[in-house]
Amino acid sequence: MMPVSVQVASPADDPAIRRLLRRQSMPGRVTVTFEREPDFALGCAVTGEDCRILVARSEQNEIVGVACRSLRNVFINGREQRLGYLGQLRVDDRYRGRWLVSRGFSLLRDLHEGTGVPAYLAAIVGGNPEATGVLVEKRRKRFPEFHAVADYCTLAIDLHRPRPPLPCDVQLSLADPTELAEIAQFLRSQGAKRQFFPVWDEPSLGKLSAYGLRPHDIVVARRDAQIVGTAALWDQSAYKQTVIRAYSGWLKAVSPLWNWSAPFLGRGPLPRLGEMIRSVHASLLCVANDDTAVFAALLRELYGLSRSRGFRYLMLGLDAQDPLLVSARSYPHILYPSRLYLAEWSDGGHLHEQLERRPAYVDIATL
Repeated sequence: MMPVSVQVASPADDPAIRRLLRRQSMPGRVTVTFEREPDFALGCAVTGEDCRILVARSEQNEIVGVACRSLRNVFINGREQRLGYLGQLRVDDRYRGRWLVSRGFSLLRDLHEGTGVPAYLAAIVGGNPEATGVLVEKRRKRFPEFHAVADYCTLAIDLHRPRPPLPCDVQLSLADPTELAEIAQFLRSQGAKRQFFPVWDEPSLGKLSAYGLRPHDIVVARRDAQIVGTAALWDQSAYKQTVIRAYSGWLKAVSPLWNWSAPFLGRGPLPRLGEMIRSVHASLLCVANDDTAVFAALLRELYGLSRSRGFRYLMLGLDAQDPLLVSARSYPHILYPSRLYLAEWSDGGHLHEQLERRPAYVDIATL
């Protein structure tokens, strides 16, 4: 066992954290790194309030692990409630194992005292048996209990092909700052019908401009002058990047031919090695009464705006049981399945047992 300590990070740790992220790639036919340049903490700030970054240090003072804990106000069973969030977990391959995670949870338990939150939301990407085994199936006593609460679908919608607007009996327009109070009121009234939907107000929506989501990035659908739907484009590329590092197998062999033939076959080229994937998040997804026609019109509008702004993929996340997902899945896409969990210590009151049956909504831009 390699000696390691876990503690709350300081601003001086940021360069070392970003170096760790550049070394941690996701393997497959396409190897990518999830990077946070030029400031890791800025990317964590969008996950919620009272954000605490935890780092694991080796005996040589090298940062070999990082995680983020934040708090947020969400709707649970239609009522506003404070909830925690755990994410941004990265561990150097040399230090993987339950003992490092155990020390991390010991510190998280200390941070948990006095917060008053009943549980922490966490997501585990599908096909990650190591994380599921350590956190869920073979958890240690000092760990919180992880309870599955929803299967979640993240779609990377391919924007290569132009598509016309969809007919619908609503008027679509880009928001301006004077509409934020009305938008926040709509999100509160309709978002309460989803589990974990963020609680927004006018000031919190206004603050998103500092993180890449401005009022004119929000599409508003109105019927008879009343808001019946919202959707937004959240460009986080200024502080969160997905970078192509390698192709393998048949994809490596055919990549030159693929890129040469792409214009003739009506498909997009493969990104170059070292190139950042140009993607944008669909955010603030909310329609009144699960109106699928309104959602389809909003999504088509986001599609066109994303293309016009030079993006290659539109990232969208919805509960696998959400009736709105059908419209999203009608587009060519790459599916990234995951599972949402509530992590609860014994004093949490078993929140997972109190959840009513309704779709979950977690803005993937805040994960």
